[in-house]
Amino acid sequence: MSVLTDSAPGYRARHTLPLRVELKRQLKRRRTLAMGIVLAVLPFVLIVAFAVGGTPGGANGRVTLMDTATASGANFAATSLFVSAGFLLVVPVALFCGDTVASEASWSSLRYLLAAPVPRARLLGSKLAVALLMSAAAMVLLPLVALAAGTAAYGWGPLELPTGGSLAAGDTVPRLALVVAFIFVSQLVTAGLAFWLSTKTDAPLGAVGGAVGLTIIGNVLDAVTALGSWRDFLPAHWQFAWVDALQPQLERTGMAKGAAVSVAYALVLFALAFRGFARKDIVS
Repeated sequence: MSVLTDSAPGYRARHTLPLRVELKRQLKRRRTLAMGIVLAVLPFVLIVAFAVGGTPGGANGRVTLMDTATASGANFAATSLFVSAGFLLVVPVALFCGDTVASEASWSSLRYLLAAPVPRARLLGSKLAVALLMSAAAMVLLPLVALAAGTAAYGWGPLELPTGGSLAAGDTVPRLALVVAFIFVSQLVTAGLAFWLSTKTDAPLGAVGGAVGLTIIGNVLDAVTALGSWRDFLPAHWQFAWVDALQPQLERTGMAKGAAVSVAYALVLFALAFRGFARKDIVS
């Protein structure tokens, strides 16, 4: 097959399955629309919850990020990220990365894509790039909507810090952008798990559910203090290191360690996905 296709007039492997084509296919899917709606609606649900429940206040004299949610639009955006980073933002990453290959197999269209012919590495590369792009877009959508809705509801102003003091309004957006960037990098482990599982199964829900489940297990293990310093090797241990970005003096140490751990795991998982798929007998 490779000899025939390589010698075919006009055939160029790098021109098969362009990113724009794959992106257009994924954007048209109902699960993409549903996930976008969920993420866009969440900030408004929180605004209604604060309106019904009243202004949040610190318990036992302690002030948390949640307690400053209604101080400004920036505070509301930070709070929205805080309540969603642990689980909600895991779902779109697992969905977009875990469904991408497995869904083609479940529709029995994967073998036809390869017979086009699209090289296997090219197929996986295009699907992974689009899945990561959509995951990043999902993580940007939530804080953008939260910032706009929060500013409309609570006004624009400095970011009030739970530890005392505040960040100037001009410094708020760059800090929130850094937070979103770190959350995306920290979720690369989930992306890697989902993508690897997607190449191993014909059941999209199995790949998505497996990635979410393993992520939850990581969170549970991080809660076991008896593991001591071993928890430093768990990606879940660093998932809220971005809180250091919401300090008067930016602290990058925790985020750097968390990013390094996450990227290391992700690279291994992506490599396993490509290696396994290259040798896999595609029958669906």
